[in-house]
Amino acid sequence: MKKSSFILLLIMSMLLSNCNTDKNPLLQNYDTPYGVPPFDKIKTEHYFPAFQVGIKQHQDEIDKIASNKSAPTFENTVAALDYSGELLKKVSYVFFNLYSADSNEQMEAIAQQITPQLTEHNDNLYLNEALFKRIKTLYEQKDKLGLNAEQNRLLEKYYKNFVRNGADLNAEQKAQLREINKELSLAELQFGQNVLAETNAYQKWITDEQDLAGLPDNVRQAAAEAAEQAGKKGAWLFTLQKASFIPVLQYSENRDLRKELLTAYTHIANNNNNQHDNKTVINKIMKLRIQKAQLLGFATPANYYLDDTMAKTPDKVYSFLALLWEPSLQKAKEEAAELQQLMEAEDKGEKLEPWDWWFYAEKLRKIKYDLNEEALRPYFKLENVRQGVFDLTSRLYGLQFKKLNNMPVYNPEVEVFEVLDADGSLVGILYTDYFPRAGKQSGAWMNNISEQYIKNGINHRPVICNVGNLTKSTAEHPSLLNMDEVETIFHEFGHALHGLLAQSTYPSLSGTNVARDFVELPSQIMENWCWEPEVLKTYARHYQTNEVIPDDLIEKIQQSRLFNQGFNMTELLAAAYLDMDYHTRKDTSDFNVEDFESASMAKIGMIPQVHVRYHSTYFNHIFTGGYCAGYYSYSWAEVLADDAFQAFKETGDVYNQELSFAFRKKILERGDSDEPMKLYIDFRGKEPQPDALLMKRGLK
Repeated sequence: MKKSSFILLLIMSMLLSNCNTDKNPLLQNYDTPYGVPPFDKIKTEHYFPAFQVGIKQHQDEIDKIASNKSAPTFENTVAALDYSGELLKKVSYVFFNLYSADSNEQMEAIAQQITPQLTEHNDNLYLNEALFKRIKTLYEQKDKLGLNAEQNRLLEKYYKNFVRNGADLNAEQKAQLREINKELSLAELQFGQNVLAETNAYQKWITDEQDLAGLPDNVRQAAAEAAEQAGKKGAWLFTLQKASFIPVLQYSENRDLRKELLTAYTHIANNNNNQHDNKTVINKIMKLRIQKAQLLGFATPANYYLDDTMAKTPDKVYSFLALLWEPSLQKAKEEAAELQQLMEAEDKGEKLEPWDWWFYAEKLRKIKYDLNEEALRPYFKLENVRQGVFDLTSRLYGLQFKKLNNMPVYNPEVEVFEVLDADGSLVGILYTDYFPRAGKQSGAWMNNISEQYIKNGINHRPVICNVGNLTKSTAEHPSLLNMDEVETIFHEFGHALHGLLAQSTYPSLSGTNVARDFVELPSQIMENWCWEPEVLKTYARHYQTNEVIPDDLIEKIQQSRLFNQGFNMTELLAAAYLDMDYHTRKDTSDFNVEDFESASMAKIGMIPQVHVRYHSTYFNHIFTGGYCAGYYSYSWAEVLADDAFQAFKETGDVYNQELSFAFRKKILERGDSDEPMKLYIDFRGKEPQPDALLMKRGLK
């Protein structure tokens, strides 16, 4: 943390120690439409005191449950615990959503101070002996309690979570676990802050227009506007936001520029051991995770993290990855040979390098399919794509979407929508926040601002946020997306539906609170719809003429869907292997991060022309994003999603009402109410097979 931030926070904390909580909007009932947070009234100085009140209030609730003189029952112990902490959740959801999407130096300072306190509070919950005794008593007699399926699931979940969080440890071990958790939470926080700082710090300035050769006009214009906003009119500015540098990799004839940008991206937070270098942080995180796993009785972190997933064990994950890796690697080698031939045909006399792949793949796409991805952008206006998602879900699930104006938002770029069911009842509220900015982490995600649950007969409907870093509009044209960005909108909206359509009684079982290798099913299946011809025609319209995308372009899109899949799969699967290799470590001694990553890639035979999707030092998913030993989940869930979508294809109707209704009722609404595979089989009638994925990817 910067010294100035630390001093600021100390001053802030002293000033706020006697803050009048009556004036803190986070501590009041929200007097807003639909009960959304009053973002227009919430100030940075409100968060810390609100956290303090929330932690105190939740601890009081926990103590009351634990000290209850009455014999434990499901209602006075498990249900009471799950409904507790409402204020703390309310504050946390708002703060951490903004911390990811619209942060600043003051927010980072608050995160540094509050994270260890939240970690300690979590330990106070799971290491509460009296509370665990009540839950254990219920668990040991659960077959005699007459619980319904959802209640039984919640009881099992709490018992296992308590054990997984150290409830069975002795006093000395519990003290050790507390210290590990505290240090780990801060190290993971630091990792993410370093990535954001390094991403924001990089700027590539171009002053000679000749260096822009090959770049489409819209890319040049966006770079020129970025430069002007940064105070250098007449120049061009490129950053490490994907919307900025990916088009350079695809179209720039300046090989040195391509190399410089890709090298900068792949060295985020790995820059000569500066203050934001994550190599030391990775060592600390892995040491702590290994110590924690072994303290809790697991051989490796992977064994610990996978214990409550569908895969269950590292061996199962490695076997799954191997099933996909070999055909993917072979395909990538064939693609690399094709691209090398193309370079030689141009008499370049150069060897194919990672910074060449995007460029020559785009050329080859044009040769093979007469398809230039940039030529598709005019048909993918962001607002039209979003409306396409709305129309699709209206056809599938009967949902209606209405834009809400004059709603409190945390940034002017955010838009808000009311989501209604077919009968006009409220489903939830959706926020969309699509464009990059300095305070936003890279990537795309879905967050709860508030979650769905049922209490005292009231079905509390959720507030959901979809966040991305998509191509921004310019002075000359609106936001026009590439194919990957289109897919991203559909993907994240699948997560949003999982949250919006939830119908769980208990908060912990609601929406996306499911196993990591199941949570991507609703998002991955949505990607299948976005390229279906009849769906494309509903949203792919030229932004100037409103012309529906012509059939010949749709045909080219369909023909090209198998293109470059070796590259796509190897970079994805390589990241999953890297993740697993980290989390199957048992050795807590320091190690060289770069050497470890190189050895991991060499072990699977990764070809040098392709970079792993995320190098270690900016692999947010596994070091700060909750996907430790879980990056395989994207491919695991893709098997589920493609197999599930195949059910629609088998009927000849991608809008099949019977199937979509079943998917809603048996998957989207159910959350974590039962074992994921049981939920899937209840929908599909059988376990999934990887054939649909392999065929879609052209690997079989």
